[in-house]
Parts: sequence; structure tokens; C-alpha cells
Amino acid sequence: MIIKVCGMRDGQNIYDVEALGVDWIGLIFWPKSPRYVSMIPTHAGIIPDRAPEIKKKSKRVGVFVDEMAQNIITRAVNFNLDFIQLHGNETPTLIRNLRATLDPDLRPGIKFIKAISVSSVEDIASYKQYETCVDYFLFDTRCKTVGGSGQQFDWSVLDSYDGSKPFLLSGGIGPDDYERVKSFHHPMFAGIDLNSRFEIEPGIKDVQALKRFITQL
Repeated sequence: MIIKVCGMRDGQNIYDVEALGVDWIGLIFWPKSPRYVSMIPTHAGIIPDRAPEIKKKSKRVGVFVDEMAQNIITRAVNFNLDFIQLHGNETPTLIRNLRATLDPDLRPGIKFIKAISVSSVEDIASYKQYETCVDYFLFDTRCKTVGGSGQQFDWSVLDSYDGSKPFLLSGGIGPDDYERVKSFHHPMFAGIDLNSRFEIEPGIKDVQALKRFITQL
């Protein structure tokens, strides 16, 4: 199971979470988010100097919301992103153009994730327009903000997902939800996205809470 910890921006905190062996670290590049990463990579240790000490380096996921293509490309290169997660109303054409620009010349092998906001079965069907241009889906709770609400949706609606691409569960997964995650089954279920309910404050994760959760999971 892929474990993604999103909404990180402090170098020491990233280092401590990465040392737990999580698979993906999410950096949010949406200016309206309280977890917005505004600095260049070398500032505030966003890419920790001690990263070589970690045996398994986490993949880097850049999260964008209706961002200009050039800004996505620039951050993908500057932050050595392994994944681009698109959380807005981006078109399949934009995603294809981004992939063609970045792979293989600038970020060989970069992958794309499309977030789908969910509150009902009908919302799931929107994945179909993206299936041929992304590598993963991320199903999140539909809310007034763009993710990070701490609210959950009814996972049973994902029974209607019959796509061919793997997906991550997101939306309000907290420290006490390990049994719920373990009991969820779907042939394309690939992992979970953890964020606001593991925070001490926006952008700073509770390392011990994450460690307990991962151990229980």
C-alpha cells in the first residue's frame, strides 16, 4: 500500500516523516492553501540536507490547482518532482502537453495524478475523461476548499469505479481509521493520502501519530 503524506513544507518535518518509510511526500503549490510551499527548494530546508541518510527516499508529489503550465514545469524541475497531482479543472489536453514537455527531456518518467472530488456516485464518473492521460487517480472529499478539509466521504461509492488506473483514498483519514482502511477493498485501490488530521498545525505533521498509524496499518 502506498502511503502519501501531503501538505508538507518544513525541512526537518519532511526529514522526520520520510524516515518513517512513507512512499510519497506531497508539496502543495496552491497559493490559497495554508500549506503552500512558496520558497525555492533550498530555502527552509524543503529538501533536507540529510536526505542521503535515509535508506528509502520518498517520492516527491507536487500538488497544483488550475496552475499555468509553465509554473508547473518550473516547479517540477526545481523540486525534482516525481509526480504531478492536479486538483482543479485541468483538461486532458493540458496533462498530455505537460507530459510531452517534461518526459523524457526534463523529468524522465514523471507520473500524473488527477484528483476527483467526491460526494456521490455521480462524481466518480468524471474520471473517464482523464483515464488515458494519467497514471493514478486520487478520490478526495468534495468541499468548499480544495482538499485538506479533514472531512470523509462514503467510500462505498467507489464500488462504481470501474477504471483501469489505480487510485489513492484521500479525505479526512485520521489516526483512528487504520481498521477502516484495512477493511476497504477494491481491485484498483493502491494507497492512502494523509494530511490535515495528522497535523500539529498546517504544514507540520505529528510524526509520532503517523508512526503509530503506519505500524497499526
